[in-house]
Amino acid sequence: MTKDIQTFFASGCGRCPLFDTPQCKVQTWQKELVLLRSIINECGLNETMKWGSPCYTYGKDNVLMLGALKDSAIIGFFKGTLLSDEQNLLVKPGENSQAYKLFKFTSTNAINKLEASIKAYIFEAIELEKQGLKVQFKKEPEPLPEELKAKFKTLPGLEKAFNALTPGRQRGYILHFSQAKQAATRASRIEKYVARILQGKGMMD
Repeated sequence: MTKDIQTFFASGCGRCPLFDTPQCKVQTWQKELVLLRSIINECGLNETMKWGSPCYTYGKDNVLMLGALKDSAIIGFFKGTLLSDEQNLLVKPGENSQAYKLFKFTSTNAINKLEASIKAYIFEAIELEKQGLKVQFKKEPEPLPEELKAKFKTLPGLEKAFNALTPGRQRGYILHFSQAKQAATRASRIEKYVARILQGKGMMD
């Protein structure tokens, strides 16, 4: 994955085969991303790179990320569900998302019109970190796929390593594995991430 801002804007995040090609989503939304970055950098956050994309922090806490989807440039708020969102501008990236919410943009004109609102949302997100507020995740976890239970039995240490992960990392894996319709695909996904689980890492670490 991409390790620096310059490479991100020049070639992409490095997380898919489209890296450094004209089809890369970062290239598709280049102007929008550059403009969003300039707005974010006026809000006093620290800019770094995580998971191949620009990440903005307050102290040690992740506040938001800048990125691109197929249909838009986005700002993703790690605690988006805690934001008041009085203008109803945020969307969930998926039905199972409990914390993350997105601003989605498809033109520089739209960004310019919403600049004041974007900054207001960012400052509210910073205030959440100052107050130490946390997202309350569902206490009942999604059920483990049978293929993962089977893998626990055949690979010593995997269940212990999985249970030692944070609830969010566990949930990310469970959702990713369970979303596959075929048992063979679920087993293949599990096999792909065994090493990361044993290393104590989440899917995006």
